[in-house]
Amino acid sequence: MTFSKALLLITLLISSIGCGEDVKQDRTDTAAATNLADEKPKQTSHKLVRLTKPEAERLAALPMSCIQKPLPYKAGLTIASEGDLAMPRVHHPAFYGCFDWHSAVHGHWSIVHLLNEYPDLSEAAELKRMLKENITKEHIETELDYFSMNEYTKSYERTYGWAWLLKLAEALDKWKDPMAQDLLLNLQPLVSFISAQYIDYLPKLVYPIRVGEHSNTAFGLSFAYDYAVQFDDQALKRIIVSRAKEFYSSDIDCPISWEPSGYDFLSPCLQEVDLMRKILSTSEFETWLGAFLPELIEGTLDLEPGLVRDRSDGKLVHLDGVNFSRAWCLYRLSNIYPDNAHIRQLADIHMEASLDNIVGDHYSGGHWLGSFALYALQSIPDE
Repeated sequence: MTFSKALLLITLLISSIGCGEDVKQDRTDTAAATNLADEKPKQTSHKLVRLTKPEAERLAALPMSCIQKPLPYKAGLTIASEGDLAMPRVHHPAFYGCFDWHSAVHGHWSIVHLLNEYPDLSEAAELKRMLKENITKEHIETELDYFSMNEYTKSYERTYGWAWLLKLAEALDKWKDPMAQDLLLNLQPLVSFISAQYIDYLPKLVYPIRVGEHSNTAFGLSFAYDYAVQFDDQALKRIIVSRAKEFYSSDIDCPISWEPSGYDFLSPCLQEVDLMRKILSTSEFETWLGAFLPELIEGTLDLEPGLVRDRSDGKLVHLDGVNFSRAWCLYRLSNIYPDNAHIRQLADIHMEASLDNIVGDHYSGGHWLGSFALYALQSIPDE
C-alpha cells in the first residue's frame, strides 16, 4: 500500500467516528480527495495551444484594469527615515499599479507583448495611452532614484522584479511600433542600472536560492540571460553563464516530487532546467538533464498541476502561477525533444489546469497571472 493511500484510509477511519450529515460530508470530501490523488495526466489533443485574437482581447483586460490602479498596493518598503514615508505612486510613478512593483512591471510587459502580437486589439489606443503616460523619462528617473533612496532600497525587487524589468525592455525592443523605441529610451537608465546590479550582486551570492517564489535564482538568471542576448550585453551574459554553471552543473536527481510547496508560483526544478537549457550546448544539456531529471526524459514523471482552492487568497492562488511557469519550461524543452510526447503532454495539462480561471476572478490573481499565462502561451512550439 502506498503512503498516500494509507493516509487516505486513516482519514476515512477518523471521519467515521462522526455522525449524521457531518459524516456524510466528510466521506464525500474524502472521496473527492481520493479522486484527486489517483488522477493521472491524460492524453490531450493540443487543442489550446495558441494565443488567438479573442484570447488576446480577454487577457488584455487584466493589465489594462490594473497598471493605473494605485490601490491596493503592497509597497515592500523599509523605512529608514520619516522622509521615506510616501504613497507608492510618489516613489513609483511608472510602476504604481497592479498591487506591487513587479506585477506592475510585468503588466506593462503583457500590454507590449499583446500589442506586438495583435496591433489591432479593440483597446489598442487606450493601452498605448497608458504606456505613454506611465513610461516617461521623468517617471523612470524617479523610479531610479528610489533604488538609491537608502541602504535598503538598492536590493529592492532583487531579482524577480529586476528580471521582469529586463523582460519589458526586451519586449519593447521587439515591438514593431513607432512608439516602442521612445519608450525603451525612457526606460534605459533603469535597465542599465539593473544590469549593473546583477553584475555587482552575482559574484557575492555564494549559494543559489532554490525556493518557488520571487527570490528564485534560476528564474532571475533565466530572464536576465534573455535580455543579455537580445541587447548583446556581454558582461551580464558572462556573469550569468559563469554563476549558473557554478550553481547548478553538479546538481543531480532534483526532488521534483516535493513540489509544489503551498505558496509556489515557480517550479525550482523546472526553472533550473529552463536556465541550463539556455546556457549549455545541446549535448551538454542532454547529459546534464539525464542526471538531473531522468524521469522527464524517460516519460515516467508523474507531475500533477497545482490545485487552488481559494483564488481570493493572494498566496494560495500562486499555484495557478506554478502551472503556467511549469508549462513554459516544458514547452521550451519540447523543442529539444520533439518526439517525447510526455513532455508536451505535461505542458498542456498544466496550461489547461489554470487558463480558464484567471479572467473575471479575484484581484489577488488577476493583477499578475495574465502575464504568466501569456508567457506560457508564447512558449508553445510551432507545429
